[in-house]
Amino acid sequence: MIRLFHVVVVCAFVAAAIYVYKIKFDSTVQAERVAVVRADIKRERDAIASLRAEWAKLDSPPRVQALAKRHLMLKPLEPAQYDTLATLPERPTPIVPPDSDDPIALIIENADSEAATGSIPSAAE
Repeated sequence: MIRLFHVVVVCAFVAAAIYVYKIKFDSTVQAERVAVVRADIKRERDAIASLRAEWAKLDSPPRVQALAKRHLMLKPLEPAQYDTLATLPERPTPIVPPDSDDPIALIIENADSEAATGSIPSAAE
């Protein structure tokens, strides 16, 4: 009876040792995964910092101003460029009455009419 008890206890110890080894191995694998993820995070943060530094360099006002002078033929704004409201042309007559239920249908129905739009010159011009 005692021998059977000793065999059962030894088997329990072996099973416990195997279970502890499995837990240790799994925790080691998880620790390695965490280390890989941390390394990826660090690499991504470094890349973000590098891109932010490059963006700051590219977005600097003196650089943008130099590029604008080189590539855009901009001239300073002159007061004579402004005009009064009295010299603006009259607002065109609306194609569709403002209170209509279906303005798109009215535009389609009146497509053959002589109503001038901003993109199609009228026949009178």
